Amino acid sequence: MDSSSANPYAQAGVDTAAGDLAVELMKSAVQRTHAPEVVGGVGGFAGLYDASFLTSFRRPLLATSTDGVGTKVAIAQAVDIHDTIGRDLVGMVVDDIVVVGARPLFMTDYIACGKVVPSRIADIVRGIAEGCAETGTSLVGGETAEHPGLLGPDDYDVAGAATGAVEADRVLGADRVRPGDVVLALESSGLHSNGFSLVRHILSSAGVAYTDHAPEFGSSWAEQLLTPTRLYTTPLLRLADSLGEQLHSLSHVTGGGLAANLARVLPVGTWVDVDRSTWSPPPVFRVLADLGGLDLHAAEGTWNLGIGFFAVVAPEAAADAIAQLGAAGIPTWQVGTVADGALPGGDFEQGAKGVDGGAVRLVSDYAESGAN
Repeated sequence: MDSSSANPYAQAGVDTAAGDLAVELMKSAVQRTHAPEVVGGVGGFAGLYDASFLTSFRRPLLATSTDGVGTKVAIAQAVDIHDTIGRDLVGMVVDDIVVVGARPLFMTDYIACGKVVPSRIADIVRGIAEGCAETGTSLVGGETAEHPGLLGPDDYDVAGAATGAVEADRVLGADRVRPGDVVLALESSGLHSNGFSLVRHILSSAGVAYTDHAPEFGSSWAEQLLTPTRLYTTPLLRLADSLGEQLHSLSHVTGGGLAANLARVLPVGTWVDVDRSTWSPPPVFRVLADLGGLDLHAAEGTWNLGIGFFAVVAPEAAADAIAQLGAAGIPTWQVGTVADGALPGGDFEQGAKGVDGGAVRLVSDYAESGAN
């Protein structure tokens, strides 16, 4: 007898056996992320984490973040490559936690799909696990939900949430920033996970397929676009430990682009001119802009254009921070200095996403390709 004929849920398109197989395929990767504080194994209704160590804190604060990877998943689905999306998810979620100076503790994930394909789900979760391991985050649980009729058989979306902890008197933020502080830019690995609706629109309008070879990159478009998000958590936490009170604020350059994200971590009454001439946006941004008939300036609120993070540090710590991050494999350079007083003329972005912060504008022209 066909097992589906005796299982009305299977007749409705939900394969619980495939879900169980997916868990088995991902189990070893997930377990490798588990710190000693993780209690229990994989497959429980809830993940357990021993937080006894927080009793050693003077005033522990918990930090939490949740996010997805947006329409970048559409490219992964189109070319059937799924082992990098999970790393992107960790970057979007865990690297938001380090912005306040918190050390990530654990993460959970959620995958909604039209049909559970065990090997595909396992690839996604392996990518999440690899990112968690690199950032010192325990992957303590997750959920894979099959939604036939709502999503196509090859469609899926991913989201996650993470929790971290930080001493209250070590929280990074705009209140620490002072005039004269130096703004550092940390190089991105490419597009990361933002602005892909624009990317997809540009390529579709230009008649470019993801599998097409792109001579500018020496690879297919899919390989270039699926470049995993750079993970900043571990190098930035080490920098925070090293610089102490000389590290004032951090900004993760995600949705909203360059100026808006930096403005969120500056105090009201301060402003920064970000000098475009200090770097050259990587080729992927230039080629996409050309295809779309865009000026790079027009994309500054959508793409990171080569900067994945900003760090605002005391001026005497800038050289040390650049050296430390460079040694960790993250090219870093100065893009501006925090000023106060009346704003000079020009177009500034002030605050963003409900935060009444400082003001930022981008000035000068970008360096020529290959100049930085």
